[in-house]
Amino acid sequence: MKARWWALALVVVALSGAGWQYWHLHAEQQDDSTLLLNGRIEGDHLLAAAKQPGRVVELTRQEGEAVKKGQVLARLDDRQIRSRVTQAASAWHAAQAQYASAQTALEVLKKSVPLQVETAQAALSHAEAQASAAQAQHDQARREAARLAVLYRKKQISRDALEKAQLAEKTARAQWQVAQAAVIQTQKALNEARLGYERIRSEEAKVNAAHAAMLQAHAALEEAMSVLEDMTIRAPGDGTIVRRLAHVGEVLPAGSVLYEIVDLDALYFQGYIPEKALGRIQLGSIARVKVDALPGQSEEAVLRFMNQQAEFTPKEIQTPDERIKQVFAARFYLKRNPGHHYLPGMPADAEVPLAGGHE
Repeated sequence: MKARWWALALVVVALSGAGWQYWHLHAEQQDDSTLLLNGRIEGDHLLAAAKQPGRVVELTRQEGEAVKKGQVLARLDDRQIRSRVTQAASAWHAAQAQYASAQTALEVLKKSVPLQVETAQAALSHAEAQASAAQAQHDQARREAARLAVLYRKKQISRDALEKAQLAEKTARAQWQVAQAAVIQTQKALNEARLGYERIRSEEAKVNAAHAAMLQAHAALEEAMSVLEDMTIRAPGDGTIVRRLAHVGEVLPAGSVLYEIVDLDALYFQGYIPEKALGRIQLGSIARVKVDALPGQSEEAVLRFMNQQAEFTPKEIQTPDERIKQVFAARFYLKRNPGHHYLPGMPADAEVPLAGGHE
């Protein structure tokens, strides 16, 4: 008799459990005005991950602690990176000095070359004038010597007068030759001065190359500094740490997640709305959300997201008939989370008033 009573009790418990599971795993429309949804409390997870590989040397926060965006959460060993930054900074300073030196040399050439060309041009003009005057004097002395030679042959002048005229012609010719040599020399000087413009173009190329090298050195420094900054892991946003996934001394590859962060003031209830209830629920609808951990308490939540594409009821539903029904994922965002008692992952129920229901 006692054995039969235990068997009956087990059947009752099993049926109760199955009914509880069925009620909690899918939506139940209790009457024409209310839809009861079962789901979970969820939140948008922010991942604090390592952008660079390295060994963890410090973890500053623990699970459950609140953090602000930009707050330091962890540090990786950055000694080699700091050395790289120092070298890059030295290279950049050297490139800056070379660029400044090249600019100075270019400015000197730009000022001196035109002046040198102008001076050489003036010297050439003066030499050409001197040569022209010397040529005129020589021509005159040559004509005078020729005239006196004719007079000497006619015995109209003395030999001394002729020789004096011939000496004057010879002297004038020598002066003309000197003046011609001066013209050639000053022309060469002018040509050399004009080569200064070629030196200016060459120096401009050096300045451009030095500028490019300086920019490249600066880019290398910025890259090294960026890598150094990446060795410090910061909170990507405000929230509460829900998981710490790394340990001091652990060597992490790039992309490894060290912390998961959730904003406990921006949690939402995720549930599934049956297709037949879609016409009576809209964005902005208010639901009352409660969790098993806080009996007798509930919080208002606003429907802010509803999937536009239907999906089959989640596989957790054990009844084959239920698994083939079409539902729509929905998120009801909690208006508040006093004391942060609502946490991601908590099973929860939502009571949603339906439009057009009976009072």
